[in-house]
Amino acid sequence: MRKIAFFDIDGTLTSEIDGSIPDSVVTSIRKARAAGHLMFINTGRCFQNVEPRFRAIGFDGYVCGCGTNIYYKEQELFYHYQSHEMVQKLLHAARETDVDILFESRQEVVFDRSRPFHHAKAKKLYYEFRDRHYDMSHEPEAEDFVCDKFLIWYQTPDQLVTFRKVSDPYFECIDRGGEVREFVPYPYSKASGIQYLLDYFSIPIEDAYAFGDSNNDLAMLRYVPHSVVMGNAEDPGLFKIADYITGKASEDGIARALEHLGFLSS
Repeated sequence: MRKIAFFDIDGTLTSEIDGSIPDSVVTSIRKARAAGHLMFINTGRCFQNVEPRFRAIGFDGYVCGCGTNIYYKEQELFYHYQSHEMVQKLLHAARETDVDILFESRQEVVFDRSRPFHHAKAKKLYYEFRDRHYDMSHEPEAEDFVCDKFLIWYQTPDQLVTFRKVSDPYFECIDRGGEVREFVPYPYSKASGIQYLLDYFSIPIEDAYAFGDSNNDLAMLRYVPHSVVMGNAEDPGLFKIADYITGKASEDGIARALEHLGFLSS
């Protein structure tokens, strides 16, 4: 019987040591597809930030931006974005509270560069994107600027509390550890993306599997009956909700789990 599997990217498909993709990931994903199963990336990254190296693995499609954008065989099935007016409200709140903000959409990532970076990790990510030759020149105030979701970096708890007075009616705040928070519009999540595709393919949820390693995978790990947590999970609490705990990403965790769960045989 055909099963469907959903995979986080960082620390799940990639080694927790150096960010590389283990050869066993590529081999096992392709073998599972050859056996008739559906393989999807399910990520907080928006589509443009799903690097070519991940697309080259050969997935059936992608759930991007925490369920706000869904693709099957390179065809866009679903897209939800925020209005320009909402972006301006968020931009104003970020400047008023003096937090770093990153807007993400299917076509671009854009930092607010009207002020110097305050948080070292925001600055580090900016330069990583620049090194990938991302065009981040679009001005957030431009009339055509929209986003799908966003992240902030703050310095004090009071900044976060004040910012969330603006964001909480519209966005779920996801703790990414330290002073970074990810914001996803209600009612979208990695779980809503799963349900969309279960409906699209008429697959019962009993045949759905999710693979993850971090707190932003909680929605999908809790949603499906078959949750697989990587051995390198950053929060030990994730192991408590796992249906199956596999090896670390760097130690063929994906291949071992797919073999154990019967994906690699017809």
